[in-house]
Amino acid sequence: MVEERLTSGRRIAQFLASEVTGHGDDLDALTVTDADPDVEPTPDGAFAYSIDRDGERVASVFVQPERVRVEFQAAADAVAEVASAEGLRVRPKAVEPPRALVFVEDGAQVKWLLPALRAVAAGPDD
Repeated sequence: MVEERLTSGRRIAQFLASEVTGHGDDLDALTVTDADPDVEPTPDGAFAYSIDRDGERVASVFVQPERVRVEFQAAADAVAEVASAEGLRVRPKAVEPPRALVFVEDGAQVKWLLPALRAVAAGPDD
């Protein structure tokens, strides 16, 4: 039996965007904006798209060759707590206001990110 894993950063970002736009009621407040359909992964992460709530950017998605980095500008504390509890790698970004960086290294981990997206969709910001 062959196990296939989705480890292309670009494909993971596409899968994440489809989850945000097609997941239904609990993520209805979120939209994918400023998408670059021709984004090419870079080691530092190329901007792929933003995730907005009520016209305000709450997260930015960056594509690296073998993963995606999601930089949450809203609800950073809640996102860090929930994403960490789901088993995702989380790193705080010490800027004002604080941000949470969440790394998605496999297509299956996109589902692990959904609770963090729900926390952002529910608002309010930290």
